[in-house]
Amino acid sequence: MAEELRALFNEQFMKKLSKELQDNDPLFNQEEFLSSVYAKGWDELALKQRVRRITLSLSQSLPKEFGEAVALLKKVAPSFQGSLGGIIFPDYVEIYGLHSWQISMEALEYFTMFSTSEFAVRPFVMENQAKMMAQFLEWSSHENEHVRRLASEGSRPRLPWGISLINLKKDPSPIFPILENLKEDPSLYVRKSVANNLNDISKDHPELVLHLAKRWLGTNDRTNWIVKAGLRTLLKKGVPEALELFGLEKSEHIQVKNLTVTKKVEIGEAITFSFHVTSIDKELRKLRLEYAIDFVKANGKHSTKSFKISETSISPGEEKVYTKTHSFRDLSTRKHYSGMHVLHIIANGEYKAKEEFEVMKRTQEE
Repeated sequence: MAEELRALFNEQFMKKLSKELQDNDPLFNQEEFLSSVYAKGWDELALKQRVRRITLSLSQSLPKEFGEAVALLKKVAPSFQGSLGGIIFPDYVEIYGLHSWQISMEALEYFTMFSTSEFAVRPFVMENQAKMMAQFLEWSSHENEHVRRLASEGSRPRLPWGISLINLKKDPSPIFPILENLKEDPSLYVRKSVANNLNDISKDHPELVLHLAKRWLGTNDRTNWIVKAGLRTLLKKGVPEALELFGLEKSEHIQVKNLTVTKKVEIGEAITFSFHVTSIDKELRKLRLEYAIDFVKANGKHSTKSFKISETSISPGEEKVYTKTHSFRDLSTRKHYSGMHVLHIIANGEYKAKEEFEVMKRTQEE
């Protein structure tokens, strides 16, 4: 996936960008800009490195005054609506706008409507957290869903690919007023961000998120969805208070039998596993089934990640059979390593069965 995203910044994209800029400013030196972008090492640059190379190259050809440069970028940004390529515009603000606060806030608000400013806002949080959190709170009431999402996504303590916000990881309380404003948002796009923010917070402060969840649960269907998605890490860990919120009982009478799994798999391929679930003597109206894998990390240690299978019910004596697959194809967010892995089956947060399997390097890589 990272390779596919990196390829967005290809020759066609660069020609379009440079032409748009020159059409809006005859003084923009298209040749100089492209020469700087394609300087030594371009082909080897990863996604974020390409973004930064483009931004630094822009600075050589745009007007030197920050406000004038932003005004020109604003004219061009709508041509890149809905494309990740538009991330270069907020990236310019991130690098050069930290000491031009008002111009930068207006620019980030504008640019996020066409791509996303979620990464670019984070240095501003670190520069002046109180001021930036006040801006997020204002954005949380904006009429545009992309700006409202920025209020939540930009304040996430653990945003993937983004700078970690250490102070908000330690004390997330400034985030909660923003999320309160968004807990009934009509946009699923925004609600997903709110849930992800809660999930981030739950990894460091589960008690705070559980307290909030108890208040929010039952507000309406939109908020209920946010709560459940926001508590997913706590549910996967089998935290009793989280399970109880959704009526998930202890599963001591649930048995998982006949667990089988592909014993050997090459990186890039998939395992298949199957198992039987039975209830010995009691009906379980809510049965949450998950599987977890102890992945081998680069240092040889293991890291466990859980995945949802289903939520169902089961009657006394009933048996259900499940067959699933799991891909070991490398992703932008996960790289796989060879070694012995462990598959676990989890029922309502309780580990019920496990089997080992081996992940091997691709044959052609050996």
